[in-house]
Amino acid sequence: MAQDFAAAFYKSKAWREFRAAYFARVLLCERCGRPGKILHHKILLTPENIVNPLITLNPENVELLCKDCHEAEHHAHFDADGHPVPENYWRG
Repeated sequence: MAQDFAAAFYKSKAWREFRAAYFARVLLCERCGRPGKILHHKILLTPENIVNPLITLNPENVELLCKDCHEAEHHAHFDADGHPVPENYWRG
């Protein structure tokens, strides 16, 4: 999920509309075919590129992933809403 620098972007009207349109067109995880839950940027957002719509709002730079595929991509665990779960909770 969003780092602090990206929080305002992920709350923006532009992102919400882009995300809704993508979800309406693509329903399943683009890697495994299960129901998709998280719209993942292929080129990860940084403080430098967060203002570039060719990165942030480009359908070629996102893919719909299920929770498991998103976790595998980031080698992390996420809750049902796509928020990261601290490593000490899932490593034991």
